[in-house]
Amino acid sequence: MKCLEEGKEMYALAKEIFPICRSITGNGVRETFAVLMKYMPDIKLSEVPTGTPAFDWTVPKEWNIEEAFLENEQGERIIDFKENNLHVVGYSTPVDAFLSLEELKPHLYSLKDQPEVIPYVTSYYKERWGFCLPHRQLMSLKEGTYHAVIRSTLQDGSMTYGEMYFPGETRQEIFFSSYVCHPSMGNNECSGQALIIWLARYIAAMKKRRYSYRLVLAPETIGAITYLSRHLKELQENVVAGFNLTCVGDDRDYSIVHSRYGDTYADKVLTNVLRYQKPDFAEYPYIKRGSDERQYQAPGVDIPLVCFCRSKYHLYPEYHTSADDLNLISPEGLAGSYDVMTQCIEAIEKNAVYRVTCLCEPQLGKRGLVPTMSSKETYQETLALKDILAYADGTNDLIEISNIIDQPVSIITGVIDKLLSCGLVEKIQE
Repeated sequence: MKCLEEGKEMYALAKEIFPICRSITGNGVRETFAVLMKYMPDIKLSEVPTGTPAFDWTVPKEWNIEEAFLENEQGERIIDFKENNLHVVGYSTPVDAFLSLEELKPHLYSLKDQPEVIPYVTSYYKERWGFCLPHRQLMSLKEGTYHAVIRSTLQDGSMTYGEMYFPGETRQEIFFSSYVCHPSMGNNECSGQALIIWLARYIAAMKKRRYSYRLVLAPETIGAITYLSRHLKELQENVVAGFNLTCVGDDRDYSIVHSRYGDTYADKVLTNVLRYQKPDFAEYPYIKRGSDERQYQAPGVDIPLVCFCRSKYHLYPEYHTSADDLNLISPEGLAGSYDVMTQCIEAIEKNAVYRVTCLCEPQLGKRGLVPTMSSKETYQETLALKDILAYADGTNDLIEISNIIDQPVSIITGVIDKLLSCGLVEKIQE
């Protein structure tokens, strides 16, 4: 499989960061970046202090947690944060209390429809505490006194985000984003970070970059909003196409969540690439948004951006539960996402408008572009070349030609290079 080696390496990174307890702030985020920077030292970190305004939002207090458990009357730990960090409601305030089952139950969260999994629950902007557990376990709790302990802190600190910038021949940018804010979930958290890092490595290794590239890893929602509050003008002036990456590690589907009106360059590029990667890929309108495309495509912001997923968030059953583990993602799934995104980069880098330089159909044989003997087989082999010439009329770029003649951009660019060398086409617009 193409890109499988990269997929294996991305999976190894996902496995390394999976156990870390992350939230929208705190040491778990910093610990994660410390791992990511081993693979990509070019990450530039920023710390934004608690209380910093970001449009209509404010950076919250910093949350950290050391330990959490729930014990029964026999002193047995029936819930332990050390066993799974989803057991604690994100941003839980500290507690050390003995409670009856009736008093405890308002602080317990489960999923009736998925009784075997631990749900992912957060309370970022309202102070409360709680534990998450499988509904089967919740129903088995007996009357008695329980000891609830959460050793956490919620105090002034900062929020951490990271960015990478690779300059090209022009200040026009291609933008990638994902997030660092969820605890141990494979597809919904670790896969996006792994893909961003490997794309950064790919971009850094490019011998020539027509465009500049910006890649951002920030806590979802508040991180993206804060980043936009600091960089809105330059993003609006420079970004040509943007891609938010989330849930990119499974191997079930390929999905695009379109921009607000579905008409950006990013919509055009990703739709074209997915058409050849998996023709029955899933398409969703902006009203089905749910990740940071909400922020980058908000009215007045309008960064030309789409969201790329494998199985779309909210729709796969393991989403936001303990079942979203390292078994859900795979090297093959990550490799497929890497392949799609690198194809998007190559398509954007090579895209341009071309025009045929001669009138009527050119004589291809004398230029060595087609066999000098014609047969049914050779006709089919040269049809793509002739189709490209038919639509290289100065009005279509390569992606539009790809859509018309049903050939991948990667095939078309190779043919265009031959036609350029023969002088049969000329580039008239980047």
